[in-house]
Amino acid sequence: MKLHADAPTSLNTVTGYGPGFIEVNKARHHGHLLLVPDAPAQPWQAAAFDRLRAEDFDAVLALRPEIVLLGTGRRQRFPHPRLTCRLAAAGIGVEVMDTPAACRTYNILMSEGRRVLAAFLQEE
Repeated sequence: MKLHADAPTSLNTVTGYGPGFIEVNKARHHGHLLLVPDAPAQPWQAAAFDRLRAEDFDAVLALRPEIVLLGTGRRQRFPHPRLTCRLAAAGIGVEVMDTPAACRTYNILMSEGRRVLAAFLQEE
């Protein structure tokens, strides 16, 4: 699916997504991805949803977001609370949704000027 921004921006915008990829500012990224509005997209070293570890969220904490959108692939799946408890302890909100919904929600929050971080898990 292609997404279109209302106005040009220098911030990272999800411009498309599909099976196995997310397009940021018209550049395709494959694999798991961390995305914030004002820094380059970076690979997320998480193995897969079923193998998430609390340590996988260290890279998320380091980026100091206000809210994290966790895109869990084709369907919404909730991680065990022990995996994200350090985010909660730091006052960081976590919203879990399927990856397409996380892409769309990221664009909305980013356009509102929120300090959002999207942690996208991809499935082949």
